[in-house]
Parts: sequence; structure tokens; C-alpha cells
Amino acid sequence: MSNQLDTKVISRLAEILDKTNLTELEYEDEGCRISLVRNLGGVVSNVSYAPAPVANVSVAPQVQTEPSVVSEAPSGEVDYTNSPNAVKSPMVGVVYLSADPKSPNYVKVGDSVSEGDTVCLVEAMKTFNPVKAHKGGKVVKILVEAGDPVEYGEPLVIIE
Repeated sequence: MSNQLDTKVISRLAEILDKTNLTELEYEDEGCRISLVRNLGGVVSNVSYAPAPVANVSVAPQVQTEPSVVSEAPSGEVDYTNSPNAVKSPMVGVVYLSADPKSPNYVKVGDSVSEGDTVCLVEAMKTFNPVKAHKGGKVVKILVEAGDPVEYGEPLVIIE
């Protein structure tokens, strides 16, 4: 493994961090792990390089014995992170609720959707990726607005 860092990769990651207003971004490739963290002043404050750990991981099927609990966050907002009804972001990026500014949103509260229907887009590295409903049901809440930066796994839409 080479200890030389590709400055183009770091520059591109810093650009993504800046454009999306994220506070932290991690990148891992071929044993190289790069972590960028923005301080409150908006400047990249930490660039680290460490070999990626190698782990022997086995996956066991998970059986859910109790319904997932949706908890109240300290600010009074509901935390949908572990909700089975949440459509989550498949990647870090910027969310868009319609195909373009002149088009209607893919979904709105009260709409019925089927499994596989597009509910929004997440743009990452100039590629628009459709986010699809993981189940059919009624859209009861949209947790993001067009142009919001989103993290991997962040709940976007609630379907019941």
C-alpha cells in the first residue's frame, strides 16, 4: 500500500463537503480512509489518513420480535431513524423532491404509493439517484425540503 495521498480525491471530497454544507465526510478505498470534518467556521479542520481496518464479518438474519419504537428527540421532534416506515437516504447528497423546479413533487402528504415508486431524488457527485418506496402505503410525513443536504440512512419520507 502506498502512503501517498491523491490530492485530487481530497480536493473533490472537500468540494463535496463545502457544496452540501455537511459537517463531516468519510471516504474509504483500497485500505485508505480519509475523514474530513468541518469546524463551526466552515473550514476543513481535520484531514486524517489511516489504514482501513479489516474485519471478519458474518451476517446473521435478524428477527424482529417487537415493533420498532419511534422516540421523541429532546427538541420535541420525533426521531424516525429506526422506524420501519421511514424511506431512508441511500447515500450522502442533496435531496430533491421533484425532477426539476417546474415539475410537481414526486409525492406529497396524503398520497398513496406502491413499493418501488420514486419518492424523491438524491444528488451525489452530479448524479441524480431515485429514492424508491420500500413498501406501499400512504405518505404521512415528508421530513426534508428540496435542496437539503442528507446523510446516509437519514429518514426522508414516512409511509404508513
